[in-house]
Amino acid sequence: MDLAFTPEEQAFREEVRAWVRANLPAHIAHKVHNALRLTREDMQGWARILGKKGWLAFGWPRQFGGPGWTAVQKHLFEEECAMAGAPRIIPFGPVMVAPVIMAYGTPEQQKRFLPGIASGDVWWSQGYSEPGSGSDLASLKTRAERKGGKYIVNGQKTWTTLGQYGDWMFNLVRTSSEGKPQTGISFLLLDMKSPGVTVRPIRLLDGECEVNEVFFDNVEVPADQLIGEENKGWTYAKLLLSHERTNIADVNRSKRELERVKRIAKAEGLWDDQRFRDQIALLEVDIVALEMLVLRVLSAEKSGKNPLDIAGLLKIRGSEIQQRYSELMMLAAGPFALPLIQEAMDAGWQGDFPGGAPANAPLASTYFNLRKTTIYGGSNEVQRNIVAQTVLG
Repeated sequence: MDLAFTPEEQAFREEVRAWVRANLPAHIAHKVHNALRLTREDMQGWARILGKKGWLAFGWPRQFGGPGWTAVQKHLFEEECAMAGAPRIIPFGPVMVAPVIMAYGTPEQQKRFLPGIASGDVWWSQGYSEPGSGSDLASLKTRAERKGGKYIVNGQKTWTTLGQYGDWMFNLVRTSSEGKPQTGISFLLLDMKSPGVTVRPIRLLDGECEVNEVFFDNVEVPADQLIGEENKGWTYAKLLLSHERTNIADVNRSKRELERVKRIAKAEGLWDDQRFRDQIALLEVDIVALEMLVLRVLSAEKSGKNPLDIAGLLKIRGSEIQQRYSELMMLAAGPFALPLIQEAMDAGWQGDFPGGAPANAPLASTYFNLRKTTIYGGSNEVQRNIVAQTVLG
């Protein structure tokens, strides 16, 4: 196992770093470094900048218009983007559904959908979780009935991240009730502007509407928007979920936020507190350990070996780390982290609150928001069971 980067990989890192610094808008980087609210224009604007360079599809092979990067190059690209303060690439299009379309879609579907994903012009949403069907996704009830050349979709999805911005949705629907629950699921691509689609935002504890409920009332979906075979959608969903859970680990964002923890601790006079610095050191050790685990997977891929089947483990550890750094930021700022002021989150200031600092304005909202990380993408309790069965045996 070789965890060292080659001279060629280091040169690639420098190329990416220089390009990102030259092309990332300063106002977006400021928002990311200070955890201020990102608008749709911020997120999609950066996606389109990457799309023009051909880097939004950074994980794609050359035959589908991607750069054909190695696993190590993809890792370095994500790290440099995170450290520069770039918004996280919204994964639903380029990272999640695109590989499914490449692997199981028809040539016509690939020509129709992949260009809009690669350019950043089309915003995709994920239609998986339902009320009562989250970690137990196979119990989903949204139904699609085939009628001639179309499917009629009825049901509900929930916790649809940024679904209020969605143009298209990849959707797991039930097309059969026979046999095991997994065998009756199909994978549909659905235009969210279709008649009968209703998106209802869900306001969260941090005041944001990051997630949504989506309702389908006799929504017509052309049959040529079915991916692969009917009732085989569970197979395609598993491929997508492996990308989702690895992406959720987000070790590069954790490395960036570790530096933010240190900045806040110094600004609040806690850097010389040995006990607090011990907590920062423990967090840094955990982040380095997670990074080493990611690099082990990359090393296995680079040497042609089968990568470790540890997507669930990466999700567990990554989500716990995200919660921990938000806790340390709150502890460092003390009572000045408590005000949850909407205007402060927008403008980066705390108004007349005595002792308030711009860096402290979004700490409470970040803390509350990251309570979700150990639940979404398959709760950590469920992931531990999966790891126990597939990794430990």
